[in-house]
Formats: sequence, structure tokens, C-alpha cells
Amino acid sequence: MDTGSEAPLQSKLPDVGTTIFTVMSKMAQDYGAINLSQGFPDFDCPDRLKELVTKYLYDRKNQYPPMAGIPGLREQIAEKLKLLYQHSANPETEITVTSGATEALFDAIQATVSDGDEVIVFDPAYDSYESAILLAGARAVHVPLSLPEYKIDWDRAAQTVTENTRLIVINTPHNPCGSILARDDLDKLAALIRDRQILVLSDEVYEHMVYGGLTHQSVLGHDELKHKSFPVFSFGKTYHATGWKLAYCVAPQVLTEEFRKVHQFVTFTTSSFVQYAIADFMAECPQHTQQLPKFYEAKRDTFCRLIANSRLKFTPSKGTYFQLVDYSEISDMPDVEFANYLTRERGVAAIPLAPFYQTPPATKILRFCFCKDDATLEQAAAILCKL
Repeated sequence: MDTGSEAPLQSKLPDVGTTIFTVMSKMAQDYGAINLSQGFPDFDCPDRLKELVTKYLYDRKNQYPPMAGIPGLREQIAEKLKLLYQHSANPETEITVTSGATEALFDAIQATVSDGDEVIVFDPAYDSYESAILLAGARAVHVPLSLPEYKIDWDRAAQTVTENTRLIVINTPHNPCGSILARDDLDKLAALIRDRQILVLSDEVYEHMVYGGLTHQSVLGHDELKHKSFPVFSFGKTYHATGWKLAYCVAPQVLTEEFRKVHQFVTFTTSSFVQYAIADFMAECPQHTQQLPKFYEAKRDTFCRLIANSRLKFTPSKGTYFQLVDYSEISDMPDVEFANYLTRERGVAAIPLAPFYQTPPATKILRFCFCKDDATLEQAAAILCKL
């Protein structure tokens, strides 16, 4: 019997391969390299938070929690939003806890765009955006950020808006660039979508990592944008626990209703005992988030000081726990090739920027992650200074 030589499957993502984060982290493991590529700390989450996780694990908080997240956690989120952004969100109808920020981004895109719609993304863009857009049957319209500061050219963005534009994705603080949006950027975005049927997806997972005395500008703090946006935030980034995959999305009730229609069939809910633990930790230890900007700014400063005498060129990042470096004085290799060489031959893994672009520019830029112990940064910097 002829069973056929090919499976009857047509890929929905024929041009999508394995994410660069997985590739570089595996390469770091295979070659025993110091992993400054993927964005996760090599230090632990707070001791009190671990105690609370253990408490609720053994307190039998192991069954399905409510689809939108446990009430106590959503109430703590609402208090935080009021304190930071003077935004009043209804915990019952406007806050949804998700299994990581990637799920929240996916849910928002699936809830808002359909076949033939267009979504504006700014390159270099976090790689999950476009795949979610394609799976919704829509098209990603790529607008490159202006170099060398990686700022949005709002005039260029305006030229890409059409009658099919349904969503604009912004990311601040920005991964992979470490740039941030100012209040003026949000004003220009608001003006761009005013009187149009366009929504905003705002990736704000690094909200507590803004440096130099600056403050994070959330869409929730903007009188117009907060009514038209899905801002997404991450507990994993905030509490040094990326593997827990816990995040949340805040949106007006009418948008949240559509968001939850998708969420309930993607993961339905997320880890119950971790939700209880984080709710308690937020109430007991608000100083954690208050201290986070200085903590990571010191990490950034340490890394920049350690590589100051290298041939790498850089401007200290304004946000996130990533630092871009220009290696043009060291090599003419394209960034993917140089990142592979650096991992295999020199023992330090980084992320190239080309995979974040539709059309990569002719730059020699790598992204390093500095959310590591000082000893790890010192070891990596010693290698980088010998390049």
C-alpha cells in the first residue's frame, strides 16, 4: 500500500526556523561558553519569594486557579498600576494573568487582527511578534528604527499606515536595543492612531529597568493610549524567575473580553501556587521593584567598565538588561557569523541583531546580557578585552 512519501501538511510558518535565543544558548552549552546571549539571570530569585512558593506548593494550591488569575494577584497588580502609573484598573474585568509575556503578546495579536490586516512592527523587533501576526493571517509591516540611537521615526511610521492597519506594536524598554520611548513618542503615537481603528500592543516587560534617572513611560500613564492598548508586563523579568513563565496583560474591559477569549484556549490558566506566592510577595516586599532600577543599572555599569578598554564600541543602554556593542574594529564578519565564532572559538555567547530584522542593516552589532553575577561578567569581559 502506498502511504505516500510526504506528510500532507503545509506549514503555516514556512520561513520560520528555531529562534536565535535557542540556537545561541544551545551553542553556548555545546561549547562550554559563557552565556551572555539569552536574557536570564544566573543569580537566584529572592529568598522570601522561594519560601512563599514552597509554602503554597505544600499548602495544596496545585489545582486550576481562575482563568484570569487568582483574585489576590490581580488585586496586587491593580495596586501597583495605581502607584506607578496612576492608572485605575478593575482587577476583575481588566487584568489577566498569563503563562509568560509571549503568551500575552500572542493572545492580543490573535484577538485583534485577521486575514488581510496589517500590523506595524519596528525593527529590530522581538521575534515572537511576526510569527503571531502570520498565524492570525495578517501581514507584518516592518519600519526600521533610526540608527544609531534606535529611535522611532514617526513620520516614516505614518507613511506606512493604510486602511488595513489594525495594530501597532511598540516595545519599551526595547529588546534587543536597550532604548526607551519618551513621553513625546507616546504623544506622537496617540496622534497617529487618533480617529483611526488602530490598537496598540505595548511590550513593557522591562518596565523596572530604566536608568540614568529616567522613568518608564507606560501607555497606561497616557490619557489617550490607555483606552486603546494592550500593555504586557512580566513577573519573570521582575523577580529573576524567567522559567516560571508568569506575566499579565492590562486592557479596557471591551479589549480584555476579546483577549480572554483567546487566552482561555491557549493556556486557560497558569501555575497556581506561584500566583499565590507572588501575590503575597508583592504585598510584603514592594521595595523589590523600587530597588530594581539601581540594581540593574549597577550591573550595566559594571559590564561597561569591564569592557571599557576593549576594542568594542558602545553607548550604555538606557533600559533592559542588554547592552549593544559595535565590533567593527575587531572583525568584518556579519553579525551571525561573528556571534558563532565568538561562542565556538573564544567562549562567550552573544546575540546577533540580524535575526530581529526583515532587512538587516550593514552594521556590526551584538547584544550582550548583563543580568549575571559579577564574577560571570568579569570572566566574560576578560575574554572580550583580548579580541
